[in-house]
Amino acid sequence: MKRCKSSSRRISVAILAASLIAVSGSVFAQTVDQVLQAQDRRLDLAQQSQERIDAVVEGTRSLEDQYRAINKEVDGLKVYNRLMAAQTSGQTAVLQDIALSMDQVDVINRQIFPLMERMIDGLETSISLDVPFLLEERTNRVSVLKDTMERSDVSVAEKFRKVMEAYQIENDYGTTVDEYSETIELDDGSVRTYNVLRIGRIGLYFQSDDTQITGRYSMEEKKWVIDDSARNEVRKGLRMAKQLIAPELILIPISAAPAEAS
Repeated sequence: MKRCKSSSRRISVAILAASLIAVSGSVFAQTVDQVLQAQDRRLDLAQQSQERIDAVVEGTRSLEDQYRAINKEVDGLKVYNRLMAAQTSGQTAVLQDIALSMDQVDVINRQIFPLMERMIDGLETSISLDVPFLLEERTNRVSVLKDTMERSDVSVAEKFRKVMEAYQIENDYGTTVDEYSETIELDDGSVRTYNVLRIGRIGLYFQSDDTQITGRYSMEEKKWVIDDSARNEVRKGLRMAKQLIAPELILIPISAAPAEAS
């Protein structure tokens, strides 16, 4: 009987211990789950906090970048304003000069027109006293200048340019050699077209195509005269002017300038 009671007690104790272990295991499992859930919540909270921090940092960086960009733009505008101020100052000075020039335009026009008239008259006188080469062309140029002076559709600057151009053409005649054809009347009444050789302003010569008649313009007598003394030299000069032969020295008579009246 005692053994049966002892066995029953051990079985009861074993059952009780098993029950306690089962209950403890269940409680432990619940505690672990709670701990894991709490850990997950902390992780979620930490992740949310990090995201908020990242958003704040990104926003701060964006504001900083905008601040730097605005500062750079402000610096550029300062430089631009300095340049514009200097340019405006320069333009103001130019405008003042233009205004002053415009005030003087009428005065200049009143002075330039008499000057151009005197220049044209001087050019006309010079041609009339000069060796009579290309006489029609040169006198026509003077006539055109006189007509241009009376035209209202031509600016003062253009009129002055044309006068200076005519003077330059006349000046170039003194340093060039030329040949052309011209109808010449001699003392015997004969009229014929001759080849004319111009050497600057110091000599004017003529020769027929067959070289049988050669002559020159005499400044002393103010007419064309026959002078056969330099036939070959004049022929050579004509060939050089036509660029048929290379330039070389020629010996030809030159008219002396007329003596001034005392």
